[in-house]
Amino acid sequence: MNTLHISTPCLLGDIGGTNARFALVHGDGSPITHDITLPTGQFADLAGAAQAYLARVGQPAVSQACIAIANPIDSDALKMTNNHWQFSIEATRQALGLEQLLMLNDWEAMAMAAPALSGDDLEQIGSGEPVPNAPKGLIGPGTGLGVSSLVRSRRGDWVPIAGEGGHVSLAPTCEREADILRILWRNHTHVSAERAISGMGLENLYRAICVLNGTEAESLVAAQVTERALAASDVACEEALDRMCRLLGNAAANLAVTLGARGGIFIGGGVIGRLGDYFAQSGFRAAFEAKGRFENYMKRIPTYVIRVEQPALIGCAMALGVQPARR
Repeated sequence: MNTLHISTPCLLGDIGGTNARFALVHGDGSPITHDITLPTGQFADLAGAAQAYLARVGQPAVSQACIAIANPIDSDALKMTNNHWQFSIEATRQALGLEQLLMLNDWEAMAMAAPALSGDDLEQIGSGEPVPNAPKGLIGPGTGLGVSSLVRSRRGDWVPIAGEGGHVSLAPTCEREADILRILWRNHTHVSAERAISGMGLENLYRAICVLNGTEAESLVAAQVTERALAASDVACEEALDRMCRLLGNAAANLAVTLGARGGIFIGGGVIGRLGDYFAQSGFRAAFEAKGRFENYMKRIPTYVIRVEQPALIGCAMALGVQPARR
């Protein structure tokens, strides 16, 4: 990896379905600075959003950039799943006048940040102790459901593995969840995990629960479902939020047993970050441990909520060979 010159700022970005977060970092290990969030809907593509950001922070001379994006990186052409952006990586590099533009899947960047997280960066939910050098899994609901992992190479380096685990099939664990799945099937031939475990998932769960309860659903967005659930002012919203946390626990457990993630499961994403103390008291951990004959195995795997702000930006900096100082 390149080591950036101390006087040369590097552009960092974390692009989701709703927001584009940008920041700058220098190669001297100083903290990430000038972090600004812009709505993706106001821009045609990545180049437009990045140019607007650079203008806002004084148009610094940037030659290196690492951008995490909520999308697979499998060719030069990118078309995002959860918003309208589509663009060429090389054309974007040229438009921004960069020597290097490194694109990462957003949860690949999250995985790269995981080894640098400690102390107050993490809130442990439930029991368990991490096994040194064992694989780590990462998962989290935002606009969609992000999933990635981190494994040790034979040389001892941490290797991030990007994936699209949010699109695995949703797995119900009880009759109520099976009934919800049947409702979701009415609108989707394939019900992926993120159809229930994400911001849009909360909305889907709320509407499905209203159908099952025989009540009329209001036109609520995820933030409103969450607000009513936390205020205990709407039974359907309360169940939707509780059900999402339990389904997340099951999805995280599936990731853990598939990967052998005895190094821990790390929970991120904007949805969980807005739940405060609720998440620790939810059914997440019980669902995580509910693996029948493997219950004791699951109890030994720690689960953590990532509490540090903008972990994907930390991962982007590390991908460029920079370990930023913490504020």
